[in-house]
Amino acid sequence: MALCACHSQEETKTALTQSGLDPQKFEATVDGQQTHLFTLTNKNNMEVCITNFGGRIVSVMLEDKDGVPRDVVLSFDNIDDFQNNSSDFGASIGRYANRIAGAKFELDGTTYELLANDGDNCLHGGPKGWQYKVFEGKQISDTKVQLSLDSPDGDMNFPGNLKVQVTFTLTDDNAIDIKYSATTDKKTVINMTNHSYFNLSGNPQNDILDHVLYINADNFTPVNAKLIPLGNLENVKGTPMDFTTPKAIGQDINQTDFEQIQLGHGFDHNWVLNTNGNISQLAAKATCPTTGISVEVYTNEPGIQVYTGNFLNGQVTGKNGIAYKRRTAVCLETQHFPDSPNQPQFPTVVLEPGQTYNSECIYKFTINK
Repeated sequence: MALCACHSQEETKTALTQSGLDPQKFEATVDGQQTHLFTLTNKNNMEVCITNFGGRIVSVMLEDKDGVPRDVVLSFDNIDDFQNNSSDFGASIGRYANRIAGAKFELDGTTYELLANDGDNCLHGGPKGWQYKVFEGKQISDTKVQLSLDSPDGDMNFPGNLKVQVTFTLTDDNAIDIKYSATTDKKTVINMTNHSYFNLSGNPQNDILDHVLYINADNFTPVNAKLIPLGNLENVKGTPMDFTTPKAIGQDINQTDFEQIQLGHGFDHNWVLNTNGNISQLAAKATCPTTGISVEVYTNEPGIQVYTGNFLNGQVTGKNGIAYKRRTAVCLETQHFPDSPNQPQFPTVVLEPGQTYNSECIYKFTINK
């Protein structure tokens, strides 16, 4: 009997992912659907783990400049924690990433009353956005997983039956290529993103204030006290919002005499990218000087929300039993602008029947030795 028990433990041990995740802890039935953990690996032995619960990236494992393996995203290591904690860790956000003012918008004369979950705003699709839905998952290959979701008309009070696909591909140049697509049978709005929380030190007990950030954007969308865009674009030059020359995130993050820093409790803003939808142009880049790990961001989206974990407060415990404290991660969320359904001067987020929504975000990891 002892031999059997020992053999069983050894099997469990060898079944763990490189990042120490136990796939068995991701096997559950949620809302009548099965959840799983999918593992992608490339020829460089980089590993990305994804769960179909919320279409979430759970771990990103790669070697730093000294050859030490590092897991560079915050998340949970079991489905129970995902269900029991409100979080966006690594999620495929929908239907509408970011905020919609007053939790309502008008489309062709019809007002759609959404569900408020951020004061009186609707944030990231509402209280049960797609980060809490179970996608149908299919592992295409060692480097690709495809997730599908049917979102019914009236889901969180948004119009239209949507058929959604999110495809994650791990390339041999250490990039996670995320492609989103959706179709609808009724005019609607959509704005998807990935909400990974990056800590490129590989240790979320460290803050990210030393991470050096570049954003290819001359303008951002200033916000009011409810973090809703005022409707105009503001030039970053001469302000703490200027990352056109790379600088440490911590350099200006506490400059509270600048109103936008005060309102966002740090950085929690949408930058207007200079890339004009050209996915071959670098949109943003963050680098940890201690590990040499960088993440480059490429997208066909017009904006990127940079959020510096200002509302993490140590009350949520993630992987390896680590409590996630303030500013221990940076999010780089490619997107259309917040509150676009109510701000016609912003690029449109309307999707009509017969059209296909296509969005792409590439997180490419490089090592500075």
